[in-house]
Amino acid sequence: MKIQPYLNFSGQCDEAFAHYEKALGGQVIYRHTYGNSPMAGQVGAEWADKMMHISMRVGDQMLLGCDAPPPHYSKPQGLRVNLDFDDVAEGERVFKALSEGGKVGMAFQETFWAKGFAMFEDRFGTPWMINVSKPM
Repeated sequence: MKIQPYLNFSGQCDEAFAHYEKALGGQVIYRHTYGNSPMAGQVGAEWADKMMHISMRVGDQMLLGCDAPPPHYSKPQGLRVNLDFDDVAEGERVFKALSEGGKVGMAFQETFWAKGFAMFEDRFGTPWMINVSKPM
């Protein structure tokens, strides 16, 4: 089994994944717009270039997403996408890249459980945590 985060956006999925691709060192491997699908007639013309599905490979992991049409989109609540790093400098770099323009709840810092930890919402509304684990 694999657990793969699937992020929903309200129209900025393509922009968000371009940002994530850069910040996380990933590679978008699949993109499918509403305009190129059987659902084209079910969404307005303004949604033709919006993402029906996008897949990005990050190492041996996948991050997935889409633009959810207006009646189906809701802001993420009660969860965070956690990124766990071995290297403090890489964790801090990713924190700075992803949190730029967003809302930082806890800036990147050492804690009793982590060499580095941060919580924030990026500029697209996705809630994240960065963790650089300490040996237990």
